[in-house]
Amino acid sequence: MAASMIQRNLPVFKQNMSAAFGNSSLVVKSVAVLVFFGYFLSFIPGGTPYVTVTPGYVLPPNFWVWTYLTHSFVEFHIWDVLADVLVVILCGKLLEPLWGAMDMLIFFVVTNLLVAIATSFTYLFIYFATKNEEYLFETYIHGLAGYIAGFSVAVKQVMPDHVLITSPFGKLRNTHIPLILVTVVITLRLLGALDGPYPIMFSWGVLISWVYLRFYQKHSNGNRGDMADNFSFASFFPSQLQPVIGILSNWVFAVFVKVKICKKPQRRYDVSSPTTITITLPGTDPQDAERRKNLALKALNERLSKSSEGAANWPSMDEDDDKVTSPPASNSPSGGSKSPSPDSTGDSPAKNSTS
Repeated sequence: MAASMIQRNLPVFKQNMSAAFGNSSLVVKSVAVLVFFGYFLSFIPGGTPYVTVTPGYVLPPNFWVWTYLTHSFVEFHIWDVLADVLVVILCGKLLEPLWGAMDMLIFFVVTNLLVAIATSFTYLFIYFATKNEEYLFETYIHGLAGYIAGFSVAVKQVMPDHVLITSPFGKLRNTHIPLILVTVVITLRLLGALDGPYPIMFSWGVLISWVYLRFYQKHSNGNRGDMADNFSFASFFPSQLQPVIGILSNWVFAVFVKVKICKKPQRRYDVSSPTTITITLPGTDPQDAERRKNLALKALNERLSKSSEGAANWPSMDEDDDKVTSPPASNSPSGGSKSPSPDSTGDSPAKNSTS
């Protein structure tokens, strides 16, 4: 039954994917083509260490630093390729209209580059702890795991309260997705369904993309980052843990401010009004709120349009209802003629006076 359902829906899925890919920007198409090209490169015998990040080879004397740029386009399994292309297309549909092609490309490069660097240094620490050389020369960091994690964080930022699933246990919103995906990825790794670097890359992707979007992304109004309360680090966790996580994250942020890694958010005071004073934080200005509202309205309009297209296939019952439920003409005492409406009466006094 499941196989027949897949075969029945597969042509529709292919049609929708081809249409989405055809309407995508040059950045999305380029990334998708490079991912397919990198997948075929993985079949070259002995070529994997030259296009993926190998922790032992990025250090001197080898210093294969170009792999930090090529690793993200290399996948070993076709299902990973399809997942990467799907996420890139979704990113182009949801985020590119808000950010622009250049900002989306910057987010792609920053996330993948820093995830690869952080993951390679993680394996160096593992090697120092275990003295196992397999972590240096037989570990291949590759794929868009970090970018997929970053995409989930970006969607949380722009549509945090959008409901995905309503169940008896509660509502699943976009704000819950990053932590759920981290848990699922770690579980799949423990079951042997994923490669070793994948959960490390995914976890770093969540953290690095959040740091970039929280503190460093430049907006059109000149502000950097997004200091909204619903995008704090504690908001990634369940509400019961948020007070504890908030204390720890605020302490870490204070340390980073002292060492000049992060900047303390600057408050802007608007004293133009004689009765009120407006205090604005970066990322909480009206433009940012308008951006979120427009995206939510866009998602709602797309759902309504899909619903209207589905309803158009059903026969209309309005005419039949009118024939059945329309009341008979009211009979007047003089023989059933309709009572004249005010507009059908004789000339009004005003009309007689003007004539």
